[in-house]
Amino acid sequence: MSLFQDKTLLITGGTGSFGNAVLNRFLKTDIGEIRIFSRDEKKQDDMRHEFQAKMPDVAEKIKFYIGDVRDLASVKNAMHGVDFIFHAAALKQVPSCEFFPMEAVRTNVIGTDNVLTAAIEEGVSNVICLSTDKAAYPVNAMGITKALEERVSVAKSRTVSPDKTKICCTRYGNVMCSRGSVIPLWIEQIKAGNPITITEPSMTRFIMSLDEAVDLVLFAFENGVSGDILVQKAPACTIETLAKAVAELFNPATEIKVIGIRHGEKLYETLLTNEECANAIDMGDFYRVPADTRGLNYDKYFKDGDKQRNPLTEFNSNNTELLNVEQVKEKLLSLEYIRGELAAMEK
Repeated sequence: MSLFQDKTLLITGGTGSFGNAVLNRFLKTDIGEIRIFSRDEKKQDDMRHEFQAKMPDVAEKIKFYIGDVRDLASVKNAMHGVDFIFHAAALKQVPSCEFFPMEAVRTNVIGTDNVLTAAIEEGVSNVICLSTDKAAYPVNAMGITKALEERVSVAKSRTVSPDKTKICCTRYGNVMCSRGSVIPLWIEQIKAGNPITITEPSMTRFIMSLDEAVDLVLFAFENGVSGDILVQKAPACTIETLAKAVAELFNPATEIKVIGIRHGEKLYETLLTNEECANAIDMGDFYRVPADTRGLNYDKYFKDGDKQRNPLTEFNSNNTELLNVEQVKEKLLSLEYIRGELAAMEK
């Protein structure tokens, strides 16, 4: 028997790459129902037909709800009888959020508050909010709104007993081959006979697979304490290394063209800030950042004095394990998407 036996799981933004990964992982288990909540009826219909075709014996477990996390009423409409939530709905494209920051606020901040408000009212037992490395030392609108998503989650966790509703955040780096990510773009460029376009060769990025993203959420689900931010230790590579690995797999003759940094981009990403390290707990493959549970009466803390600081330091894509081209190629070949694209090009 699993923790999910006969339970109902709601995934906000469920038609995205993460939602698809969860369905592939969970549909054939003893879970009772998976609700896909999103605002795009076309993507929902495509997902419905896809899973009816490839998993016909369990596809009836998927239930689709049209709605928008920006609208509290529509969130509440999907919440009745839900046991667990994976909150993945977000605006995630860095340049788009730079030009339309209030749209990012409405989805990433207000939307998160709506999901948590409805979850607490309904008595949902466990909510995992998906965040990003861009929330640590945020320099762009997307990162700022995701940092606020984390703060909203931690603040909400203080208002409800964890025995009723546990609220945690997961923070992770770039997910390879997720929708809107750079690798599928590069593959399309190669197919069209065009150069691969990269912004800055020395830029470093964490890399992980969709399965690893799901693993982090499940780790938070099982091991997190309400108010926690959970971080997975991940390797990284330079953008140039990643581009070379993709080119060598699909067409070694492909030119790599540097086009310059886009709006709001960082040169490297941080998963754990130096300030968070003061209280972070090393859990092997993961870091746990507990919530600050002090009240607003700070005077007593001056009298009590500070405890000894944790020796951990900032964890970023420059000081983690940096993969070379061959290591990145090996990681890419572990992905079903890459193997499928390679097979299609050989036909």
